Amino acid sequence: MIRQIAPILLLTISNIFMTFAWYGHLKFKAAPILAVILVSWGIAFFEYCFQVPANRIGHEFYNAAQLKTIQEVITLVVFSIFSVTYLKEEFKWNYLVGFVLIIFAVFFIFKKW
Repeated sequence: MIRQIAPILLLTISNIFMTFAWYGHLKFKAAPILAVILVSWGIAFFEYCFQVPANRIGHEFYNAAQLKTIQEVITLVVFSIFSVTYLKEEFKWNYLVGFVLIIFAVFFIFKKW
């Protein structure tokens, strides 16, 4: 059971790093683009250190489509928290509706047909 949860925890940590790599620089718009790229690339290295084992371990329990779906849901949750707390952006009702529709996709991907 713990090995089944491990990929989800690793993917969550991975997504936190990736969200900062992709969007953290938006608070530093005066920074030179080359510096932003290099810093983002450095942060992304740590993302891969968690994502690769997450997918390797996860593939013992989930197929690739399920792993990708888990990752996308985690990404939306992490990004939502990040955008509200770090970027101070408003979370709008239509974002929630879109995310709920994605949860329907999760149902269809994980359902045994």
